[in-house]
Amino acid sequence: MSHDQAYYIHNAHIVNEGKLFQGDVLIEHGKISRILGKNALAEDISLDNGTRYINATGMYLLPGGIDEHVHFREPGLTHKGDFESESLAAVSGGICTVLDMPNTLPQTTTLEHWEEKQAAANGRMHTNYAFYLGATNHNLNEIQAADRSRVPGVKLFLGSSTGDMLLSDEKTLETLFEWKGLPLLAHCEDEETIRRNMQEARERYGENPPFRIHAEIRSEEACYLSSLKAVQLARKHRTPLHILHISTAKELELLSPDYPEITMEASPSYLTFCDADYDRLGCRLKCNPAVKRAEDREALRKALLLGKFRCVGSDHAPHTWEEKDKPYFQSPSGMPMVAHTLPLLLEAVWRKEAKLTQVAEWLSHGPARLLHIQNKGFIREGYDADLVLVQACEGYTVERALLPYRCGWSPLEGMSLHYRVHTTFVNGNIAYESGRFARRASGTPLRFER
Repeated sequence: MSHDQAYYIHNAHIVNEGKLFQGDVLIEHGKISRILGKNALAEDISLDNGTRYINATGMYLLPGGIDEHVHFREPGLTHKGDFESESLAAVSGGICTVLDMPNTLPQTTTLEHWEEKQAAANGRMHTNYAFYLGATNHNLNEIQAADRSRVPGVKLFLGSSTGDMLLSDEKTLETLFEWKGLPLLAHCEDEETIRRNMQEARERYGENPPFRIHAEIRSEEACYLSSLKAVQLARKHRTPLHILHISTAKELELLSPDYPEITMEASPSYLTFCDADYDRLGCRLKCNPAVKRAEDREALRKALLLGKFRCVGSDHAPHTWEEKDKPYFQSPSGMPMVAHTLPLLLEAVWRKEAKLTQVAEWLSHGPARLLHIQNKGFIREGYDADLVLVQACEGYTVERALLPYRCGWSPLEGMSLHYRVHTTFVNGNIAYESGRFARRASGTPLRFER
């Protein structure tokens, strides 16, 4: 990767570590070389040596987004998306780093498949990247042999999943929580409850129920029972646990100041939509866990603003429209979101509900701290130059024709947004600028300080 080009970002509103101040940033050799206050152009910085000057007046400079929850569909499902297509979508939305989930074909449940995935991503990812290992009832040895400096964590599917990643063996679960070798991230939905609710839905509606039934099948009870079990295991073994994509207000009750090692992820789907949207959006709103009541959405928004969530992850999970546009039981769960997570969070700033410094915490600082990511997530001298310039605007509409996803659709179509990503830097290289993408991928594998 070449870092020959240096950049001088001038007069930006810099958003970092709880502060908002006007200043300049010099990028050299892929790193943040200097951070200067307003009107502090250093005499020793020459702009006639090939350094590109960027006038950022009126723009906000944030640390690049870290999305710790994506499904980029490679290997095996690349008709939906792949490393190149979805990482391009990510950088268009100010996301510089992604952590990809293991439910692919083959599943990333062995170190051999993990290494194959690493090799496939090399030179093709426009974002930085890391790949989780998935836990099964039979792969403890693989997980325990993983390199802790390269593998971000272990995904626990405690509800319905693809293949054999439904983690149902109690002894295996106990061993994983007792081990404490890698961070544990859990998808929590109670399988028995879901199956019972699904049978009742079939008896009531037959094979073509309305999509709003999804919130009843994958219910509050299903989420809470599974999250409660996971939290009880974590507390029993004094183990950190990160629960993904919280969809109910009730699950927030499991957070406690006396055990801060239990953390939770907010996701834009549950912060944006509620069950009243099923009749309008149909299959486009089907995701797991299900989008719940308006009361849940408001509780999640409030919890986010109060700092109860450690981070925000998109749960980006694209399917082709041909796959998605089917009756309820045939339509797969999941939606594309990675390019819109940052703009959606910035809408809370536009509504004067949140501060830009909070957005930086949710999408950059928080995940970097959670997973101990090396040299990412902050605007600090010596750190990798993963940065995003955004600017407020009068408003624009999310249009299908302009979507960056390979799948070509979004549940956000028709929504008005008020912040645009202008430029995304990945490792000191411009990956996206004013609608144009870099030809060469700049992403590199993550390292973890453990």
